[in-house]
Amino acid sequence: MPQARYKQLVDAWAADIRAGRLAPGTRLLTHRQLAARERISLATASRVYAELAAMGLVSGETGRGSFVRETSLPQGLGIDQQAVAAGMIDLNFNYPSLPGQAELLRTALRQLASAGDLEALLRYQPHGGRLHERAGIARHLLSRGLAVTAEQVLIVSGAQHGLATSVMALLQPGDLVATDALTYPGFKVLAEAQRLELAAIPAAAGNIDPDALERLCRQRRVRALYLMPTLHNPLGWVMSASRRRQLVAIARRHDLLIIEDAAYAFLEEAPPPPLAALAPERSVYVSGFSKSVATGLRVGFVAAPLAWLPRLERAIRVSTWNTPGVMTAIACNWLEEGLVTRLEAAKRADARARQAIVSDVFQGVDCVRHPASYFVWLPLPEEARADTVARALMQERISVSTAEPFATSASVPHAIRVALGSVDLAALRAALLTVRRVIDTYRY
Repeated sequence: MPQARYKQLVDAWAADIRAGRLAPGTRLLTHRQLAARERISLATASRVYAELAAMGLVSGETGRGSFVRETSLPQGLGIDQQAVAAGMIDLNFNYPSLPGQAELLRTALRQLASAGDLEALLRYQPHGGRLHERAGIARHLLSRGLAVTAEQVLIVSGAQHGLATSVMALLQPGDLVATDALTYPGFKVLAEAQRLELAAIPAAAGNIDPDALERLCRQRRVRALYLMPTLHNPLGWVMSASRRRQLVAIARRHDLLIIEDAAYAFLEEAPPPPLAALAPERSVYVSGFSKSVATGLRVGFVAAPLAWLPRLERAIRVSTWNTPGVMTAIACNWLEEGLVTRLEAAKRADARARQAIVSDVFQGVDCVRHPASYFVWLPLPEEARADTVARALMQERISVSTAEPFATSASVPHAIRVALGSVDLAALRAALLTVRRVIDTYRY
């Protein structure tokens, strides 16, 4: 078939979609129907749809067909915080803050100003942080069930930077990393930037399926396993102790590196032991204070085997050189004073109060969530499409995320993730009532 004819078909379909002649959610011809109507080969029809999908205009869904996508959603919705426009009610991102936290910062700055070593904070810090501050974080990790020495801890600029330095230090482009079929979008973006291949492992009994992971490891060379075992984002799962032991056994059998993301782990009051405690010789544990204290406090930490520390420090050096001394000093002082522990307890209570509103507003609706998490996963009715629902909510001045940023498999479920931690309780209830009303229009 001449190239011009192929391009004409793509351009014609794209023009109809962009002009609104084909509305979002429209089910398109099957590949065979398109081939028959246009008198082209099946391979060429598939190529037309593939190019439209690459342009973000069409989505193919296994067992359902091909559909016109909602093209008016902001680029990066669910990944890029700038996609939330001014005046929108933000149920897309979590930046939980409690009353009085600004005053805590004022007090901390005053205390820091009178500290004897203030001048030292203006100089370069050691790449992994000062040893006494690393020791404070090691004591904090002990309360989370992870016993490490100060030398095993590195201070980084937030949990995302911790993930980035771990990937830069320990993995190579082309490595295959197994992860949940729905996972943290920040790791997906990181994997793309570092040219890693992600393999989606389906769920079984409310968490990642160890049998599916075992089969993958027998078929291919898997280099690492990325997981959020304690309060999974976006589903709120807390992995059982027995499931953790199963995964550790597989990791040892197939020599997998384990990257454990514990950004939301503080919300679970009595979690099972971290994977890093069960397999300390092959695990890197990453977390920070963005959610437990404040998103503007860009201080995180990585705990890893001593043998990996030189590579991790090198990754810190080439990315940020070191964490800013002033920020690190504030975070570590709050740790020593017990303020972080008190804030974590207060935020668990705050998250439970928000989930109580979810229970009230979404009675009778299928929700996937943790009773003390800052988000809820809402599978949509069969008739609803996530991009259409997200667009309808944007018209109501409410921003939510679809499943697409979280999906690592080709099949993307029609669901939305609603973040609960960025507005006050009254505004949250009103916004959730609107979300319920919009979703209900597809039920009846």
